[in-house]
Amino acid sequence: MSEVPTIAEAAKLIAAKQLSPVELTRACLERVKELDPALHAFVLRTEERALADARAAEAAVMAGKSVGPLCGIPIGLKDIVDTKGIATTCHSKILRDNVPDTDATCAVKLADAGTVLMGKTATHEFADGGPSFDLPWPPARNPWNTQHFTAGSSSGTGAGVAAGLILGGIGTDTGGSIRGPAALCGIAGIKPTYGLVSRAGVAPAAFTLDHIGPMAWTAEDCALMLQALAGHDPRDPASASRPIPNYTAQLGAGIKGMRVGVIHHFHEVDHKVSDGTQRGIDAAIASLRALGATISEVTLSPLAEWHACGTLISLTERAAAYEEWARTRLGDFSARVQQRLLLGSMVSGVDYVQAVRRRRELRAELQAAMAKLDVVLTAAQPAEAQKIDEVPEWDVGQKPSFTMPFNVAGYPAISVCSGFGEGGLPVAIQLVGKPFQEATVLRIADAFEKATPFRAHRPALSSDLVAAQ
Repeated sequence: MSEVPTIAEAAKLIAAKQLSPVELTRACLERVKELDPALHAFVLRTEERALADARAAEAAVMAGKSVGPLCGIPIGLKDIVDTKGIATTCHSKILRDNVPDTDATCAVKLADAGTVLMGKTATHEFADGGPSFDLPWPPARNPWNTQHFTAGSSSGTGAGVAAGLILGGIGTDTGGSIRGPAALCGIAGIKPTYGLVSRAGVAPAAFTLDHIGPMAWTAEDCALMLQALAGHDPRDPASASRPIPNYTAQLGAGIKGMRVGVIHHFHEVDHKVSDGTQRGIDAAIASLRALGATISEVTLSPLAEWHACGTLISLTERAAAYEEWARTRLGDFSARVQQRLLLGSMVSGVDYVQAVRRRRELRAELQAAMAKLDVVLTAAQPAEAQKIDEVPEWDVGQKPSFTMPFNVAGYPAISVCSGFGEGGLPVAIQLVGKPFQEATVLRIADAFEKATPFRAHRPALSSDLVAAQ
């Protein structure tokens, strides 16, 4: 396999019996063996399971059975997703020997769709506080330059997709943990509407902010994965019960007349982005306008207010989720997570309630601002990827996040590559839709990707190059 196909490309070839799932899986396994010693995208590789899954997918295709677009597709699961009989460590010393008895709902749905499980991908510890170098496994590194960061916390999935080790994977997103790695690794990643994808069997971070979603090379691939993942699950008390549309039906229909609002002040005033990121945003707006979208200005509360609200809720809910271990095994957490758990434990009940109250106001503000819009656009990350050893210990508190507002609101948001900045590193835009309007978000993201050249450019990785970086 000289070139890594997208999920959509591989699905067509597999269905036509022109690509063997076993051959595709073996090629991905070879890339993992060659490249992952430098990338650390995987905490655990499941080669035997992958080959068994691939053989089962191939047998179904050859038998003429009706198979979906994920049949035979190699994927990774973030290592906070429970896998029956396979270690799920949350990248932590505390769960180093944890082997679940059941699968998470998202793992079941992807397995039922015929995917090939390549392994468990690296994460920040309990999806918080990375990159950490005081854990049993090293942090994942950016395939565009291994001296640089992936963002977190779905770091291994982002690196694995960008490097072509897997064609797609699961990420989780509490304040940007799908969209951050998607942006810095130059791939696509969508945080669905709160409640659309079940979180049952996935380790919690902050329960009212947590989302599960797909990460892949393109928005189209994310749509194919979301189709399998979305749906009500009684195991998740926040799971939404509503009809699931066809997320690919509108792809390719064009976006003429669609209404895009740009939150200029987020990325030009509240948290000014790098020159490369700004060029990517400006060019993306021009591309969308050329495709027939109408562009308007949107003004919301300052980004810092959204960030403060979400961060206080996140810190408090994380401290609640891990209260017992924080009391009995605090020293077994990484230093970064220890600090965050201690800070969260000191938030008063009054402050938490005030943050929840403010959250309702901010969500109502976004709803009103989007009443006559299809999506809003802003940055996904402030700049190109930092060097991995230069990420500040308190990175979450230094400057406001572009992704947190849409966890606060629970709205669907996707990060897609909008070009390349300093050092040839990816930059990205973020498109945000109304609740349960993922099909619209994906339609616009897909149109943008197909009108721009960025999906044709992958990291130039080889074992020699990786060793030299």
